[in-house]
Amino acid sequence: MSQSPYPPWQPWEGQRVPQSWAGHRAPSMLASHAERERAVDVLRAGYAEGRMEHEEFDKRVARAYAARTVGELAVLVADLPQGPVERPAPAVPATFAPVARARTNGKAVGAALCGLLCVPTFGLTGIPAVVLGHMARSEIRHSGEGGDGLALTGLVLGWLYTAGWALVMVLVAAVTVTVG
Repeated sequence: MSQSPYPPWQPWEGQRVPQSWAGHRAPSMLASHAERERAVDVLRAGYAEGRMEHEEFDKRVARAYAARTVGELAVLVADLPQGPVERPAPAVPATFAPVARARTNGKAVGAALCGLLCVPTFGLTGIPAVVLGHMARSEIRHSGEGGDGLALTGLVLGWLYTAGWALVMVLVAAVTVTVG
């Protein structure tokens, strides 16, 4: 026979004076059927959580159904939680946790947009794309924001169209000087 983890005297065995159920009616008041069922529910929850052995659970349930007063019921459940026990949420391993995305720099978005608008505007938005692209890349380096690819796209497209317009102007000037 194994040694019981409980002291030799158990309060629910009726060897001591019953104590009142926390915040409940007087211990000498007769117990109702609903109060007995509530005590048995608390015992079931305690057993399901592994707080007592099956033999002890059976004894306590039998005593709960035989109890005449609220005090007798209170002694049966005094060492058990009276409601759901709050458990911490399970921790999600870092491998499965969602990755926080860095905020995209607004100037980088503007640089990419101006760079793409160079095509329909025949290069008029090239200089704003270059200016916004350089500003965005500087801010991204200092703040850790996202959008470096967008800023680089705006820079490349802006410089291509600005260089294209510069080449066109040089060619027009060369033709004008040569012809004129």
